[in-house]
Amino acid sequence: MNDWLQSFGELFFPSLCVTCNDKLFSGEKYLCLHCVNDLPKTGFHNIPDNKVAQLFWGRVKVEYATSWLHFRKGSHYQKLVHYLKYKGMKELGYEMGLMFGNDIRDSGFSDVDTVMVVPLHKQKEKQRGYNQSEWIAMGISESLKKELSTGNLIRARFTSTQTRKTRFERWQNVEGIFEVLFPEKTGNKHILLVDDVVTTGSTLEAAAYALLNAGVAKVSIATLATADN
Repeated sequence: MNDWLQSFGELFFPSLCVTCNDKLFSGEKYLCLHCVNDLPKTGFHNIPDNKVAQLFWGRVKVEYATSWLHFRKGSHYQKLVHYLKYKGMKELGYEMGLMFGNDIRDSGFSDVDTVMVVPLHKQKEKQRGYNQSEWIAMGISESLKKELSTGNLIRARFTSTQTRKTRFERWQNVEGIFEVLFPEKTGNKHILLVDDVVTTGSTLEAAAYALLNAGVAKVSIATLATADN
């Protein structure tokens, strides 16, 4: 009955691909098959010294680092991040996290013990209604069959937006803002830290530093996208 109602509803309110606006067919979610196959994937999980990993060299020790997609302004795939962050499509983050996790499952990232998310400040999360990175992390943890930890790594103070800040200003803006509430739950573990987009890496650096300082054995980083210059 539910399937029939859904099919009937599709006649009047068809589901459309979020990138190309073509009608979605059975089995497709948010993205049509053409756009899935055309995703601007980086393949960085197979390149140890990729550009994301290099962001953290000499700054904080990171075991592995990757981004799934190239984020290019003006590309219609830019809509993915926009809809995820600002249009309430949190489930889109989960679906992309599943695909992301499937792609990195046979790489070094399979060695992680726990998936953690870069937290938003409570004030910002309340305004948005959800943490988009947490939904990405949910999909990744499901694909990798690893536990998902939320609420242990927290953002202790509110910070202004990182947009238009220099790298040094971004670091000043996030220095010391993260805390680990229960270090006994993360000690001697390999943590996969998940965020949506990496630009300079300052926020992820601060989060990774907080985890390592709390006794985490290893930190790896996975972001949905990397901002191309």
